[in-house]
Amino acid sequence: MENKTEVLKQVLERAKEEVAKVIIGQGRVVEESLIAIFTGGHALIEGVPGVAKTLLVRTLAHVLGCEFSRIQFTPDLMPTDITGTHVFDLQKSRFTLVKGPVFTTFLLADEINRAPAKTQSALLQAMQERMVTIDRTTHTLNPNFTVFATQNPIEYEGTYPLPEAQKDRFMLKVRMDLPERDEEVALAERTLGENAPEAVLAGGLVKPVVTVESLAELRRCLHGIHVREEIVGYVVAIVRGTREHRSVLVGAGPRATQALLLSGRALAAIQGRDFVTPDDIKSMADSVLGHRLILRPEYEIEGLTIMEVIREILQDVAVPR
Repeated sequence: MENKTEVLKQVLERAKEEVAKVIIGQGRVVEESLIAIFTGGHALIEGVPGVAKTLLVRTLAHVLGCEFSRIQFTPDLMPTDITGTHVFDLQKSRFTLVKGPVFTTFLLADEINRAPAKTQSALLQAMQERMVTIDRTTHTLNPNFTVFATQNPIEYEGTYPLPEAQKDRFMLKVRMDLPERDEEVALAERTLGENAPEAVLAGGLVKPVVTVESLAELRRCLHGIHVREEIVGYVVAIVRGTREHRSVLVGAGPRATQALLLSGRALAAIQGRDFVTPDDIKSMADSVLGHRLILRPEYEIEGLTIMEVIREILQDVAVPR
């Protein structure tokens, strides 16, 4: 198990190095994206336009040897535009299946909140079961199928907020902030030369570190990361604490418990350890729990934020020794 853990650590380090050739800064974002991929989860990426959300997912797909598809969500997008449909072939005199972009490995659902709930729901079965039903026939997707959905945190006009049930299916909410000044200067300088991020990716300078076939085996290496019984109890106490906090109207469910444990285990692997610590759990709490909680209106009016609530809960729950 220790050898497998070491292999996983090396792969994750190499993946981060290759992504860094294209994405300047955003180290935490890259880590959380890798955590979602290697734990079999999905990620909701939130950030203002221009912070390279699409480029990040394209780069990850290339580095991990996976197929990539992109859907631009719009108000007139239909469910069949995602899943595909049967089209009558005049030459063969029969209906043939034209597969939609969901038949891929990494799917970027760009501005997912631009489409109505009917269209958003077309992703639900794919995300949960990695299957798609078209005209009463169920088709199996790639076992490594991962959804990265993006949304703009500052623009709400003409959008359809994701239902709570759908947000809960995203393992993590990854926040892509604007770059630091030095990072933005480096990006500007690279844009003027031959090393612009898009050119680096297109020019073959970024090398795949694994194949799509070996990705599933690497995921199984996470089973070698030890999680003590006390850590499991700690995670359960944190999630249950979200349901009991005075300011929370809707707390996190059991799926959050699973996500917090799995993401903590993946973070331990990234940091080169074969065991999970309470700090791993604390580090992932915002990303796992933040999009799952709904505050009571009276506390929102007072200016209380979900992150502050999560920090309070972490302070209240006893840390295992």
